[in-house]
Amino acid sequence: MNHLLINRLFSQNTLKDMAINQRSTTLTKCINRYKGNFEWRNNQEALSSLYKFSGKEYRNEYFYKNTLLNKLLIGRHSLNTTTALTELGIGNSKADFVLINGKAVVYEIKTELDNLDRLDNQINDYYKAFDHVSVVTSKKHLDKVLEKYENTTIGICVLTERETISTVKEAVENKESLDYSTMFKMLRKKEFEEILLGYYKALPMTNQFIYYKECFKLFEKMPIEDIYKQILILLKKRVKISNQEKFLNEIPYELKSLVYFSEYDDFEYDSLLRFLDYSIPKEE
Repeated sequence: MNHLLINRLFSQNTLKDMAINQRSTTLTKCINRYKGNFEWRNNQEALSSLYKFSGKEYRNEYFYKNTLLNKLLIGRHSLNTTTALTELGIGNSKADFVLINGKAVVYEIKTELDNLDRLDNQINDYYKAFDHVSVVTSKKHLDKVLEKYENTTIGICVLTERETISTVKEAVENKESLDYSTMFKMLRKKEFEEILLGYYKALPMTNQFIYYKECFKLFEKMPIEDIYKQILILLKKRVKISNQEKFLNEIPYELKSLVYFSEYDDFEYDSLLRFLDYSIPKEE
């Protein structure tokens, strides 16, 4: 299977083409390549089949993220009480998937296609901003990950052959490495201002050139436990699902992660669903 083609198929650019432009050259290429192996009536059936096929042949990062979102956020939690984030910049790393409800867990994905070279550094970065970290991996890497982290606070999960998330080792709370600078840089301007206003009832009166520096000076004087609680509240507000019922019941399983992180409105939902329902032309 063409790995690059499947990567492009389940991507934000392709989703935008489907929902906004009502076409997708990537999907058309996939259909043309595999239509000899399958019988598809419409774009939805083609996407679903290609997703299942990639799940057997090529479990890329999107496949892992989409499984985490469907099995953990939707399957175990609630869109009302829990928020997922992706590609969150933390230190020198980007967290693949962060789940926030009463607590926050960073999930670092290591697929069978990845190596583990950067894993230690990534985990160290995540612990500077969050107190629960888990590695989600494949059977291929499980023994090596267990050997490295069995006697640590790091959680370990496996994406099983049945496409479920199996917890091998629970993540344990670890606040020892929380770092003011890393947490501050992770926040948007309006977010750290809200934290400072809540604590000091005022913001620094200074010029724009040193404003950021003065804000951080106040930030690092606050109790880090208080800051952490406020950060979780603010991060939970970053993603808004406009129509939960439509998202849960009508958006296909295979696209839920892409749509969730796109924060589509009703018009975009309907446009995407209309495209998915388009018939695939039959060859003469």
